[in-house]
Amino acid sequence: DCGKPFLHKCSLQRHLASHSGIKSSRTLVNKKCVGEKNVDSHRKDPSGQKSLCCDYCGKIFNMKSNLDSHVRIHTGERPYACDICGQRFSQKPHLNTHTRIHTGEKPFVCDVCGQSFTRKTNLNIHMRIHTGQKPFTCDVCGQTFSQNTSLNIHTRIHTGLKPFSCEICGQRFSHKASLNTHMRIHTGQKPFACDICGRRFSDKRNLHTHTRIHTGQKPFACNICGQR
Repeated sequence: DCGKPFLHKCSLQRHLASHSGIKSSRTLVNKKCVGEKNVDSHRKDPSGQKSLCCDYCGKIFNMKSNLDSHVRIHTGERPYACDICGQRFSQKPHLNTHTRIHTGEKPFVCDVCGQSFTRKTNLNIHMRIHTGQKPFTCDVCGQTFSQNTSLNIHTRIHTGLKPFSCEICGQRFSHKASLNTHMRIHTGQKPFACDICGRRFSDKRNLHTHTRIHTGQKPFACNICGQR
């Protein structure tokens, strides 16, 4: 033993192989050896351990291509560039997914309603509309949600967190949509118009309330006498 210290076990194993005269698979990768065209990238070292080890975090891989892809997390390297907008990615599959933004391709189709999506994960989330699955549960009140983002927004009811702030008056909101509605007070924008009289509103809920003037709808009834 030479006493040299190592941060990761796999690095020590490769070093020990240098003393024994046996080359680890990482040393042999891409080098020709007797009777073989190239050494397989998944060969194990004499200890039986997978010898492709990340020098940054010590994670073990059985394929050199997987190790190379993983190392980019640490180095920040992004070798794959979009030919259209120039955005760069660390992995080829991420570039392929991004390209669908430009091409409009939506290869993942819902078997129930036919709606299509650019990503498989988006289809999986959409399917919960049909199945009723709500895997995300609030730890405080037990309410369940189909999406983790919806749970995070709901949690602000309990925590009082209001991360969205109006740049003009400083008023804060727990939902981005609420901030967008509030901003119309300052801009004067009224994008919602009544189809009957043309009156415009900044909030869609106010338009719905207004429409009852024309339809005569009275959805709220007195619990005592029934008057609406």
